[in-house]
Amino acid sequence: MAKLLEVTNLTTRFYTEDGIVHAVNGVTFDLDEGESMAIVGESGSGKSVAMKSMMGLIPSPPGKVEQGTVMFNGRDLLRLSADEMRRVRGREMAMIFQDPMTSLNPVLTVGMQMTESLMLHLGMKQEQANDRAAELLSMVGLPNAADRLKDYPHQFSGGQRQRIGIAMALSCNPSLLIADEPPTALDVTIQAQIVDLVLRLKQQLGMAIIWITHDLGVIAGMVDKIAVMYAGFIVELAPVRALYKETSHPYTVGLLESLPKIDAHRKERLIPIKGLPPDLLREPNYCPFAPRCRYNIERCWEENPPLMAIAKDHTSACWRAEEVHDGLRIADYSKEIALDAVAALTEEPV
Repeated sequence: MAKLLEVTNLTTRFYTEDGIVHAVNGVTFDLDEGESMAIVGESGSGKSVAMKSMMGLIPSPPGKVEQGTVMFNGRDLLRLSADEMRRVRGREMAMIFQDPMTSLNPVLTVGMQMTESLMLHLGMKQEQANDRAAELLSMVGLPNAADRLKDYPHQFSGGQRQRIGIAMALSCNPSLLIADEPPTALDVTIQAQIVDLVLRLKQQLGMAIIWITHDLGVIAGMVDKIAVMYAGFIVELAPVRALYKETSHPYTVGLLESLPKIDAHRKERLIPIKGLPPDLLREPNYCPFAPRCRYNIERCWEENPPLMAIAKDHTSACWRAEEVHDGLRIADYSKEIALDAVAALTEEPV
């Protein structure tokens, strides 16, 4: 399968009054046509900043993409001019933003916001664009779509606004869709509907998807591979089945252990990751997870480990990756829910 996206050594900094924020630190991964992957990590790990850097959406100042390459359909996006990049965004790659309450312009009708990209990227006339916009709104499950093009964002519920955001992202049939935690601001029932909608549309349209999320339990049955980020670094990258079965980084272990257990006894506590995330104002010259890691050794404080191959298509940035895997004791339910999700996806026993 052909490579759609190849990101190499992507590095982003923010220059603030307090100092330089090391937001993204040499991120490298690739994505095939039609493939789906997840970028997982806690808040502040650099997930969204990495994707916005790739799409040219980092505000400058204070942000700056310092180095790296982003090869997309044979072009390095970081070398394109602003006008060239605007032609790529929306047409060839699109993004569903996290908060449906703020991602739409409150003073423009939904129809105006949807038809703009159709006329800009596909050269449609107003009437054609209106018809296509109504078709898209129907596709994402909004009733009376043609009549609602004249409505403003405040006239829709949160779930409906997120569906509009998805319709806008899909309007020009992009080959890559980036979903930045689209269900986060919605209630649980609507979250499930939005996730199911995006997965169904992926199957219909054959596009590649990058999911940005913090929940390893939810993402297990939705993607082909997972990149785990911490402090601006990818610390583990593997096919979805391998990541859960052959977990080889202490941070990934911590994420799995912290998954809630629905049928737990009332007195049973969650297993948290001890300590606090690192200060991104400090130059990352040692393993950023070392202060919170039960496996840390002297070398972890002296040298930041690179991503190292531990199996086919499976890499981990840990000096003790094999020992982490060999001594792994993930909470039974946490591992069970993840493996069940993978089994459901592949219809094979894990």
